[in-house]
Order: sequence, then C-alpha cells, then structure tokens
Amino acid sequence: MKALWHERYGEPREVLRLVDLPPEAPAAGEVVLQMEAAAMHIADVRTVQGVPGLAKPLPRTPGYEGVGRVVRVGPGVAGWREGDRAFPPIGCGTFREEVRVPAAGLVPAPEGDPLQLAFLSINPPTAWCLLHDFVPLARGEWLVQNCANSNVGRYLTVLARRAGVRTVAVVRREELAPELRALGADAVLVDGPDLAARVREATGAAAIRLGIDAVAGSGTQRIADCLADGSRLVVYGAMSHEPCRLEFYSLLFRDVTVCGFSTTRQLQTRTPDERRRLYLELAALVADGTLPAKVAREYPLAEGVEAFEHALRVGPDRPGKIVLRCR
Repeated sequence: MKALWHERYGEPREVLRLVDLPPEAPAAGEVVLQMEAAAMHIADVRTVQGVPGLAKPLPRTPGYEGVGRVVRVGPGVAGWREGDRAFPPIGCGTFREEVRVPAAGLVPAPEGDPLQLAFLSINPPTAWCLLHDFVPLARGEWLVQNCANSNVGRYLTVLARRAGVRTVAVVRREELAPELRALGADAVLVDGPDLAARVREATGAAAIRLGIDAVAGSGTQRIADCLADGSRLVVYGAMSHEPCRLEFYSLLFRDVTVCGFSTTRQLQTRTPDERRRLYLELAALVADGTLPAKVAREYPLAEGVEAFEHALRVGPDRPGKIVLRCR
C-alpha cells in the first residue's frame, strides 16, 4: 500500500517520500477506505512545513480530505459494507492508497466525479457557513467578497445565488469576470484603491452588511470600506501573507465588526446530525455539477511531491486546485 510519508518538517521536496506500507486490518468500529482522490490545500503544504498551529505529530501521512470506497469492515460496524463510497474524517491522512478510520466518522458519498467530490469536506461547508452563520441576509441583499476566483469564492457565489443573495465578486484580473458571472455573480470588480466607490455604483449604493475577506493585508480595509455601518467583516484567509490592516476609525465611528473564521469551529456549533445533513446536501450539489470546483491539475500519488511543489507555485488567482488521484 503506497503512501506519502512525512517524518520531519521542511520543504516538501526535502521531507516527503513515497513509501510502501503493509495493508492495515480494521479494528472494532473501524473501516478501511481505498482512496480514489484527495484534494490538496495550502494547509497541507503549511502542515508539511511545520507552520505553528498546523504542525502535526510525526511521522504521518498528510492529506485533509478526499473520497474513497470501503474495502474492509471491522468487527461491530453496522451500516457500512464493502464497496460503499464515503468521505473520511477531516485530517485523517488521505494522501495514500488506503486509510483506516473510525466508521462513525464517515459520511456517505454519492456517485459522481471523484475529483470534484474530493473537495467536499472543507471548501463547500466553508462557503455555506460564511453565507449563513454571521449575518441573516434576506433575499435581494448583497454581500461582497474578495478572492472570489478561489473555490470557496466560487462555491459561495453559487450558494448565495440559490439563496437569493446578490454578490459582488472582487478579483485581481478582469478576464475572470465572464466565468464568475456565469456562476451567478451579480457584479465582478477588479480590486483596487477605489473599490468602495465602484461597489457603490455597481450595487446602487446598497447597504452591504456582510463582507468576506480572504486576502488580509490592505485588502481587509478595502472590503471594510464597502460595508454599511454596523456590518460584519469575516476574515477566512490571508493570501497576501500579511496581517489584516484596518483603520481604527472603521471600528470606532462605523461599528464594523471583524471576526476570524474557522471551518472546524463553525461546524462544531452544529450537532452531528446537523453536520451530516449539511454534508449530504452539499455532496448532492457537488455530484450533480451545481457546485463545481476548478481543478488546475491532477497528479498520481506517485507524483505527490511534484503536486506539493505545484501547490507552492500558485497564488490567489491560480486556475484551480491540485488533486491527487490515489488509485
């Protein structure tokens, strides 16, 4: 059984290697999944590098999410049998051919493209929670988001459209506009110092109560400037690799509230049944093509190191995510 193996922190080329491990037998309450595909995130790269807050006990196999099929069932497991398709628990080390996990942590996966379904566990619920958990937007209201060409941004645009919420998609390149409008964005604007004025023009000076920032740095202030007094600004990323910069007077005089976002934390506010229902609803939308992820490239597991290096090269406007084909 082949797996990417991580024994010390550093750059992927230096610390990752492909190894052969013996097949594992599931213990009581466990199953073994044969992984079909596993999504790669920047968090996977940072975990291998040992960035504080993301470092994990070593040795291990990296990989936060993916999709696979049950190939072995341990004693006492009910409701799962060989051949069933499932999403494994987040963070279980999916960059391998097989992964042994507790059966209680599985979520049923529908039929469909494994490269698309590999992204189900993190990006779609992130977009859902950003849309629904912070400001109760009514139909016809607006939100504004930067990094709108990311997969989270794309999912958010589609989910907002389905909920009747209008969106301003902020990007770095004009040529992205047709694609995002096709997904349902009501306005697509190139980021810049006069962003707030252009947002007011595009929305008819609507009172925007929700801003979503994945850039940080000066991007935080530009999104804040687009918002109405008393609004909420949610920061879920820092693609600029800079601290959020926000003028004190945006807080003092305009009562803009800034909060950080963690997908794990937001999901933990829901019961296990609520999380399961959310995943099943989103999985159906991914499987039928309603929620499409943009894939830059797929790599076989044997080229996992090259996949990590590709992930390091791309930025906020990359043409999609990296996926490992595990079988």
